[in-house]
Amino acid sequence: MSVSEWREAKLCDIGEIVGGGTPSTKEESYYGGDIPWITPKDLSTHNERYIYRGEKSITEEGLKNSSAKLMPKGTVLFSSRAPIGYVAIAGKELCTNQGFKSLIPKNGVADSEFIYYLFKHKKSDIEAIANGTTFLEVSGSAMKNISILLPPLPEQKAIAATLSALDDMIELNNQINKTLEEMAQAIFKSWFVDFEPFKDGEFEESELGLIPKGWRVGVLGDIIDIFDSKRVPLSNRQRSVMEKKYPYYGAATLMDYVDNYIFEGVHVLLGEDGTVMDEKGYPILQYVWGKFWVNNHAHVLKGKGAFSDEYLYILLKNTNVASIVTGAVQLKINQNNLTGLKIIIPPEDVVKQYNDVVKDIFACFRSNTDEIKILTSLRDTLLPKLMSGEIRVPVE
Repeated sequence: MSVSEWREAKLCDIGEIVGGGTPSTKEESYYGGDIPWITPKDLSTHNERYIYRGEKSITEEGLKNSSAKLMPKGTVLFSSRAPIGYVAIAGKELCTNQGFKSLIPKNGVADSEFIYYLFKHKKSDIEAIANGTTFLEVSGSAMKNISILLPPLPEQKAIAATLSALDDMIELNNQINKTLEEMAQAIFKSWFVDFEPFKDGEFEESELGLIPKGWRVGVLGDIIDIFDSKRVPLSNRQRSVMEKKYPYYGAATLMDYVDNYIFEGVHVLLGEDGTVMDEKGYPILQYVWGKFWVNNHAHVLKGKGAFSDEYLYILLKNTNVASIVTGAVQLKINQNNLTGLKIIIPPEDVVKQYNDVVKDIFACFRSNTDEIKILTSLRDTLLPKLMSGEIRVPVE
C-alpha cells in the first residue's frame, strides 16, 4: 500500500462536528441525573483515552433545556477553548458543555481512535486558527474546514492500534501506580491517623487530639530540609540547555526564574506560588527522583533522618496543607507557614518500620513511572511520523 492511497479531506467529510451547552445552574432539577456531562476541567487531569463521566451529570430535563447534545459512544471530544486541545473518546453516550467541538465519526469512513490521535497531532495547527479577545476559541465552522490527510480505514485502524498498544501500557502502569499509592496511603492512615497498631497502648491528650504515649506534636520544619535558597535565575540560553538535559518541574508557564542547581535523588515538591493549587483545589504535591531542576514556584523538600521522602509525601497528602495557603489574587505557600505547620511526630523507630513496609511499593512506583516516560516518548516520536505516512504499518 502506498501513501498515494491517502486522500485530502476536511473534518466535515469524515464526521459531524457537534458543540455543547450548559443547562442553567439556577435550576437544580437540571443536574444530578444519569447523563454524563463533560467540561474541559474534567479532561485537565484525565490521562486515559476514553472518558465515561465527568465531575457533574445532568438530567433529561437539563439536556432538553440547553444546547447540550447527547453524543454516541466513540465520539471524539476536543476542547475548543479554555484551553484548546484536550482530547478524549466518549466511552459511552454523553454530552459536553460549550467548551468543545466534538466529532462523531462517519461509519466506514473514520476510526475513533485514529481521529483521537489525529487531533493530538493537529493540536498546534488548530490552535493557530483560533480567534477571540477574552480567550481564544475555535469555531464550529473553522473545525469543519480543517484539512487532513486521511488513510484508508484499514490503515487508520492499524495506525491507531500501534499507538494504542503504547497507550495501553501507559494506562496500565498509571493504574498500577494509583493502586500502589493507595496502598501506601492506607497503611499510613492505619498507622499514623487511626493508630490501629497502637490501640492497646497508652494514649495521651495533645493539641491535635489523642496520640499514643511517646509521640509528640511538632512542626513540619522539625522533620524536613528545604532547598529553596539554591534557586537562582538562568539566561534563556542556559535554560534551553538545561531543559534538554534534565526533567523540569514547576509552573510551565512561569519560567522567568529557574534553578541551575541540579537536584539528585528522591525529593518532594510542593507548590509555592503561581501554581499552588491544582484543578481540584488542592496544593500541588509531587514525588520526584533522579536528576531534575525546578523553577521558583515549588518548594523543594527532603525528609530528615528516619523521616523518608516517601513518609513525607504521604504525610503531606494527609495533612491540611490548604490551611496555610495565603493570597487573594496569587495563591502562595510561604516557607514560614510551611515549616510552622503543626503535625504529629511519631518515634523514629515507628517511622523506620513504615519505611520498611512501603519501600518496595515506592520502588515499583518509580520503576513504573520511568517506564511510562519511555513509552510516552516513543509514542510522541511515532505520532507525527505515522500521521504523515513517513512510517507505515502493516495492514492485515
